[in-house]
Amino acid sequence: MYYPYFRGKQFELLALRESAEVLAEASFIPIIEPVRESLNGLERALTAIGAAGGQAIVIVNPRHGDHKDDGANISAFLSENYRGNDAVSAGILLLSGTSIDEAKTLISNHAHHNPAIVHSGFTAARDIAEFLRDRGIDATNVFSEDHASMLYRKHFRSGTRVLVRDGFEQKKNADYDPFEFFSDLHVTFQDLNMDGYGDFLTVGDRYTEGGGPAYAVAIHLTYIDPMNDDAMYVYHFKSDSNDTPTDPASKFAEALAKLIAKLDSADSNLIETSAVEEFRRLHDTGHFPGLGYIKKLSIRHHIETLAAYHRNADA
Repeated sequence: MYYPYFRGKQFELLALRESAEVLAEASFIPIIEPVRESLNGLERALTAIGAAGGQAIVIVNPRHGDHKDDGANISAFLSENYRGNDAVSAGILLLSGTSIDEAKTLISNHAHHNPAIVHSGFTAARDIAEFLRDRGIDATNVFSEDHASMLYRKHFRSGTRVLVRDGFEQKKNADYDPFEFFSDLHVTFQDLNMDGYGDFLTVGDRYTEGGGPAYAVAIHLTYIDPMNDDAMYVYHFKSDSNDTPTDPASKFAEALAKLIAKLDSADSNLIETSAVEEFRRLHDTGHFPGLGYIKKLSIRHHIETLAAYHRNADA
């Protein structure tokens, strides 16, 4: 149903580990694009997902990070540790620069590993769809909404079909409005003839290795608005003292105070997730855990919010 797209930075893999049980219980299947040379963090995340009875897709040819020129180590890792394990699928990323021969080779090399194909700019839809049919490969097809048109998608009618939308507009923290629209795919994906949907969490699709000094600190929390057909929106709780990059702890305290005030209001629509409980604890103790930790909590809250939505919708 829900296929959140993770990049393998430390805080994202930690969020995965800590959300493993929620993901498994909701039948959510994370897509993980490893971006760090070491696969230890990925292994720990997959171990947690497996222990919870969940599933995951691991991209074997990443677009970004340390493996972008050669994903052989990822393929070897999956073959050695997860061959014959249907809980972990090999994800093949098809980009605008991927040739048809490269695509066929990647799919053939991982045909034994329950492949999932992520269509993100590739153009030879008819050729690769015919190749899949001729080989009898019933792959999961994951379409990037921005890079796989409806005309492209019509060639892939069999198997599981997933549409991924980037609902998080990345800006400088100081430039965010108090809240904005995030997505409605969790409500509309079936109307679009999809079996599932995904997003890039509260991180966004644009990949960066690291940011500069934080002039402003922002906490991004998603919520479902029942007064707007259950569409999802995102709050941006920002610091006020944003003229210099000094004292991020005080900036976090300013943003956190706004978050707590909204939580305690009558109209926030925020769910009291385990991540929100942690934000309350941080507010009570006055502790600044670091910017990566804040991003991790934001991701966890997003996953728990969607899990609660589907749980209530199915009740």
